[in-house]
Amino acid sequence: MELSVQTSKREELVDITHLIEDAIKKSNVKSGFCILWVPHGTAALSINENADDNIELDSLKALDKMVPLHAGYLHDRIDNNAAAHIKATIIGTNLTVPIENAHMTLGTWQGIFLYEFDGPRDRKIIVKILKG
Repeated sequence: MELSVQTSKREELVDITHLIEDAIKKSNVKSGFCILWVPHGTAALSINENADDNIELDSLKALDKMVPLHAGYLHDRIDNNAAAHIKATIIGTNLTVPIENAHMTLGTWQGIFLYEFDGPRDRKIIVKILKG
């Protein structure tokens, strides 16, 4: 299954938990695994707290400190988005989440986030739900 998410900023976190839960519900899988993959070099996926919007701001601020824009990266000569590629590499492009009782086994305050580092764009998320 392929999901589409439209981002609206150059950098942002988009909570996609509800989209993944909907996909699991449609699959009728009660127990198994949900594998997620984002096929983009400047986007990433992560599990993080979804109860406080400041997590988004703090996460992006911390990544900006580690990987500042236009810091002499060679790739910037091609399309000026080297920092986006580096940040996506740090966060990662895939997740595997166990499914029990037809729901992801996330913690109370956890959600799944698409990290956008080179937006706004239309992003794809590949979802594979395996019965286990």
